[in-house]
Amino acid sequence: MTAPKPREIFIQGITRGGRTFRPSDWAERLAGALSVFRPKGSGIGAHIGYSPYCVPRVIDGVKCVIVNEALRDVEPMAWEFAMNFARDNELQIVEACLLPDIPPPASGGGAT
Repeated sequence: MTAPKPREIFIQGITRGGRTFRPSDWAERLAGALSVFRPKGSGIGAHIGYSPYCVPRVIDGVKCVIVNEALRDVEPMAWEFAMNFARDNELQIVEACLLPDIPPPASGGGAT
């Protein structure tokens, strides 16, 4: 039996009241604050970017921060910081998983 994959929590830049959260760079700030928490052995230059456990994204025009549940094992206080940030600012939270982009099918004929 395989262990379940860690969940991803999407903190959306929309308040429970439906307003866009400000400031406009909130997602980058939150992800930047948590950028030091990384898997062991992340490699040379890893400190330059965001942590793989907490990344900013724009999804359907909405700024989000995707927080991987694995962050809780690496640093529980960082996980609580992110979750409290969302609660304190009344941001919408969705549990989901980010799927990789699927390349479009190659054109060039097909069955008729």
